[in-house]
Amino acid sequence: MSRKDIHVNLLGFHAIRARMRAAPDTLVGVYFDEARRDGRVKALIAELKQAGVAQVQLVAARELDGLAGGERHQGALAKALPRTQPDDLPSLLELMADRAPKDRQLLFLDGVTDPHNLGAILRSADGAGFGGVVAPKDHSAPLSDVAIRVSAGASDSMPYLRVTNLARAIEQAQDAGYLVLGLDDEGATDLFEGDWPAQPMVWVLGAEGAGLRRLVKEHCDEMVSLPMLGAVESLNVSVTAGVVCYESLRRRRKSQGASGDGKAQRPR
Repeated sequence: MSRKDIHVNLLGFHAIRARMRAAPDTLVGVYFDEARRDGRVKALIAELKQAGVAQVQLVAARELDGLAGGERHQGALAKALPRTQPDDLPSLLELMADRAPKDRQLLFLDGVTDPHNLGAILRSADGAGFGGVVAPKDHSAPLSDVAIRVSAGASDSMPYLRVTNLARAIEQAQDAGYLVLGLDDEGATDLFEGDWPAQPMVWVLGAEGAGLRRLVKEHCDEMVSLPMLGAVESLNVSVTAGVVCYESLRRRRKSQGASGDGKAQRPR
């Protein structure tokens, strides 16, 4: 089966607009609920036409539900070709080498199976300027329609790789000069107090409840904990990922000085 025979569903306005801005030529068809006549629909249709997307249709809600396979679509859905992204970790690490060392930040996931969590994690990683998210092929969520929708367009710009062996992937990152920090409730170092140099880093998060597997822990350079001051013992993994990603961004900005307008400078 060729790439042209494979279509992915982009559900919702955010995902469609993100793909349109990044790669409008990959949009095969865009469909809107014909019952919606609000300005949001009209504005996006105008943007799509201006971007050269020819196949834009208003369809019945029942037809849109069928195209979405029962997933929530917010009245907007696109059929699109998958975008080309790094297909293995060495390719991703090579791509990351173009960044300044402190901006080479990756997120590894061990056992995150919920597509909603994956989508939210991709969104946080993209917002904080990370270069990619890596997970094992077994016991991890695929990049499904749900994950794509929840990512609100981040899945188009944030590489998501599934590798055969996460411990081996950690070794590959370490060989490339990355410091690997694992998040664990019993980690000896507080996330907000750790003194790490501005260098390439991999942050490893485990599934809720199970946490990181023993072998993955053993491969990390250091175990880090998130301070919990209330009655609950842990946070949802996607919330933890958001905290970690933006703590990483805060440290990177501090090392270079914040921009004059108070807005983060996105690493390239």
